[in-house]
Amino acid sequence: MTTIELPAPINATRSGEVDNRATYVSFGLAYVLGHGANAIAGGADPLVALPGWLPMALLGTGLAVGTVFATLAATRAQRGAGQADVLSGKLLGLSWISAFAGLYLAITGLTGALGVPELQTMLWPAGSGFVVGLLYLAEGAARRNVLHYVLGTWLALVSTAALLLGTPGLFWVLAVAGGGGYAVASVLELRRIAAAR
Repeated sequence: MTTIELPAPINATRSGEVDNRATYVSFGLAYVLGHGANAIAGGADPLVALPGWLPMALLGTGLAVGTVFATLAATRAQRGAGQADVLSGKLLGLSWISAFAGLYLAITGLTGALGVPELQTMLWPAGSGFVVGLLYLAEGAARRNVLHYVLGTWLALVSTAALLLGTPGLFWVLAVAGGGGYAVASVLELRRIAAAR
């Protein structure tokens, strides 16, 4: 008797597989709109006058939406996963809290010790991109997701290299190279998920 193996349903992925498409799109838009708004409105001769709160609101909204999508995707991926994979997912999730708490302490301590609070304008966007990049590296390695790993490498390097340009150059790099990295990853994630089905 021959056994016929049926293909997985169209919207299913392997157990433990995280579908990052919505997260990548949300974070990419946050980078383009939030950092882009900072780029065009910043510097000695801004291209456009924007309310000071708008760039942060655009960035924060996109990152919040992306975080919700990332949490939902990780939760879905844990259904049917083994105990080791579930524990690994939970530890990776908690590492975001630890990493950003550490970043907060580092930036607050550094700007306070140097007496230069305006450094936060540069350190927060660059530091956040660096931390996200490192966390993506860890997640990519743990989940054997090469695309996530490569995106993490890109974000870590682009975010820290952007510090060399000061403002508003830093925001241009984050908007174009960071947002562009997320856009490319969104397209490649579609292919990766299709191959995993």
